[in-house]
Amino acid sequence: MAELRGVFWDVDGTLADTEMDGHRPAFNQAFEDLGLPLHWTPEHYADLLSVPGGMARVRFSARQQGVSLDDDLLLTLRGRKRERYLERCRSGHVRWRPGVLRLLRELDCAGVQQWIVTSSGRGSVSALLSGGGDGSWPFQGIVTADDVPEGKPSPAGYLHALQASGLSAEEGLALEDSAAGLRAARASGLACLLTPSPWDRDLPPLHGLAVAVLEHLGERERPAHQCWGPPCPQGLVTLEYLKFLLDPPA
Repeated sequence: MAELRGVFWDVDGTLADTEMDGHRPAFNQAFEDLGLPLHWTPEHYADLLSVPGGMARVRFSARQQGVSLDDDLLLTLRGRKRERYLERCRSGHVRWRPGVLRLLRELDCAGVQQWIVTSSGRGSVSALLSGGGDGSWPFQGIVTADDVPEGKPSPAGYLHALQASGLSAEEGLALEDSAAGLRAARASGLACLLTPSPWDRDLPPLHGLAVAVLEHLGERERPAHQCWGPPCPQGLVTLEYLKFLLDPPA
């Protein structure tokens, strides 16, 4: 009988709506600051999201447009983008997804381990966490692109977090929003609950790989619509529902 002892959170698109309202405009501001001939529209950025990791997207986009970026310039760009992203987080442009703060508190009160596993860098995660809440977060650890050799869809981040947490994959559940994240979680052996990002075009055919798919985690005044999986009472993802997903009755 499986017992839920750990929840592993993705960041971008899962914890918060960071991509279109946070990372994209922060990169565009950094490009402008440094005089680079790059600008990402929402449509172009949606295409770039198939490339895991912000700086990997920069390299890919620059190659597409014939823009040369050396290592020193990339390092400067990374620092400037982090500054701009932090500004956006602190000014309220980046919003937590519905139900996230509620579920974080519930899991914390129940003593369930919570870990962040993301293909973003540690600076971006720190910017998000410092820009909201009271500064106290219930995460036992954070695994970022700086900690593993490969980002999602590689399972490296999740395997690293499982080892650090002392938990087996059967004792944990991942929360993701993307095809790359879903593949990474499943490759590590973790069951995965999806709250999809609307711009991930590769995700709908993969819904069956998840234990459930809901538009978000739900609030009492804003229940979540469900796309797949066992019915979620009142459209609210709770600790009891996560336990049920991990160990449904025979």
